[in-house]
Amino acid sequence: MDQIVENRATETVVESHFGNDTQIEYVPLGLLCKSPHNVRRKAPTGIEALAGNIAAAGVMQNLVTHEMKTRGKQRKLGVCAGQRRLLALELLRTTGRIDDSYPVPVKVVSEADAVAVSLIENQQREPMHPADACEAFRLLVNEGRTVTFIAALFSLSEIQVQRHLKLANVSPRLIDVFRDDGMTLEQIRTLALTDDHELQERLWFDAAQPWQRNPAQLRDAITNSEIDVADSNLVAFVTLDAYEAAGGHVRRDLFSDEQNAGYVTDAELLHRLVAEKLVSVAQTLSNEGWSWVETRVRRDFPEMARFGRLPSASREYTKKEKTELRALKKASEQAATELNAYYDAEDEAEDDARRDVLETAADAASQALDDFAERLEIWSDDQKARAGAFVTLDHDGQAAIERGLVKPEDRASVNREGLTSADELPVPAEKPLHGKDLSKRLTAHRTAAVQIELARNPVAALAVLMHRLIPVVFDDRYVCVYDQHAADVRATCSHSRLLQAADDMEASAAWKGISAEREKWAALLPTRFSDLLPWLMTQSEDVLSNLFAFCVAATVNGVSESDGAHPVNVLMNLLNVDMTQYWKATRTSYLNHVSKARIVDVVAQALSPEAAAPLEKLKKDAAAETAERLLADARWLPEVLVSRETPVVWDDDEDEEEEEAA
Repeated sequence: MDQIVENRATETVVESHFGNDTQIEYVPLGLLCKSPHNVRRKAPTGIEALAGNIAAAGVMQNLVTHEMKTRGKQRKLGVCAGQRRLLALELLRTTGRIDDSYPVPVKVVSEADAVAVSLIENQQREPMHPADACEAFRLLVNEGRTVTFIAALFSLSEIQVQRHLKLANVSPRLIDVFRDDGMTLEQIRTLALTDDHELQERLWFDAAQPWQRNPAQLRDAITNSEIDVADSNLVAFVTLDAYEAAGGHVRRDLFSDEQNAGYVTDAELLHRLVAEKLVSVAQTLSNEGWSWVETRVRRDFPEMARFGRLPSASREYTKKEKTELRALKKASEQAATELNAYYDAEDEAEDDARRDVLETAADAASQALDDFAERLEIWSDDQKARAGAFVTLDHDGQAAIERGLVKPEDRASVNREGLTSADELPVPAEKPLHGKDLSKRLTAHRTAAVQIELARNPVAALAVLMHRLIPVVFDDRYVCVYDQHAADVRATCSHSRLLQAADDMEASAAWKGISAEREKWAALLPTRFSDLLPWLMTQSEDVLSNLFAFCVAATVNGVSESDGAHPVNVLMNLLNVDMTQYWKATRTSYLNHVSKARIVDVVAQALSPEAAAPLEKLKKDAAAETAERLLADARWLPEVLVSRETPVVWDDDEDEEEEEAA
């Protein structure tokens, strides 16, 4: 039974003294028998060794007993605490080393307190099996003990007591299997998700293969018509509060520490609420003047590929907006700097709360910039009359809106009327396709590829560093340049960050090249820092230039929690980096980290919809395994590794010149 340290309410009062005012007395062994209130059901071990100790030194610790109800006049005391000692004494009596008259020290308690005393005794000695502890808690509740009392008595939280009581409601047949170590704690916890004993037993005893008893398989079987709150973008979109306010029920998972752990049992109600909220968003778009608006729960990539797209325009900034954009950029850079400083401080202890605050601030600042850009995007009334908009849900449960779409049947007429061909039109900005963790993983591999390419090009490395130093040295010429950079001139090595962002980094070709270069230079460098500068002064130009290139490359940091534009793409373009040489879509690198629907979309993009169709009938793991085989030679890359989009450079002196000219 898990123990935790927590402050309990001081007004909680233990409802019994459990015989503390009773004196220990010695009674003949013949009066003792096992009590039906002894909560230890699993057979005790080590009885022979204990019997030897008692034969040598006697019974060192008293047993706890209660009066048994018998038909005759013969007195009987049931042992509710001390079962192992009683069995050891009975073994000594069976072998003739003692008899029924052997005096045994006991303390007599009331029968009402027998279960609680037995549980306290067993928990304080050899740990009880969780199955026995769960049943004991249930017996205490049946006797009228409250959850609060039990929690106070055993220094547990009330949720821990409730978890044990939940396990006690599992089928008795399965409890016996658990007690005999025939299943794991995680398996019985999963079976406890349902109170249906028949279903529990059918899932366990009728399983044709061992893998069907895995917790994940059991959970899927129990909740196959339910929706996991933690992983559902539908719940995130509607919110759990709104679902419950509409009368929806949530099957709570007592064994999870997540705030929103549980399962939505009324999928029909949830989908109706999603549809109603999507209609509300669609109505807002209709009010903008679009000729049509359609909604989908998820984005269908093959479907969307058939639509044409009209180009949007960006209206001119007002002076107020220019000031706002400068402030947003400064705030974003400051938030990113503070977050990077936290990541780089390896000597400091982990502070999850501070990291969460910094990450939240950085995300909010980045999102503010994205929202600002969307505010400037405009379409003409003529475009709105010829096109429409789509509303879908992204992986995080946010409404993703795509405007300026032309239906497949209208593309020909739109092109005839002089609008740009859909194949030549840019795709409007949309919500990130990849989550934060996967974006960090992919961009770490992108960074490693840039590093090894830059390390092999001393001239490019020199240009990169000069690009950072010149605005600092010639600050009178480049007064205010708001730009992001891939190289961190604070001489912060980003190698450890790449390993943290991608646990499969060490297997990549780029990382192997980086490691080989690092080992080569480490072997050449002097061991003492005081010898480093004299050593550098004696090296050839070739050695210095190549070492310089490696060191500059090590400062490149392109790891990002979003899959949008990034300054590292400037280097990707200049160095002409081919990511297919350094990254391949496998289960480890990508497929295990996305939904099955995304896996199907990827295969459809890389090969064909026909090749992807069979994957829809497979389980997620099987679909990922099949997709890995199909994509082996496809040279497919996720959007974040294909895109070479770079952030806009904002130069204040250009604004000043424009304003003066006006």
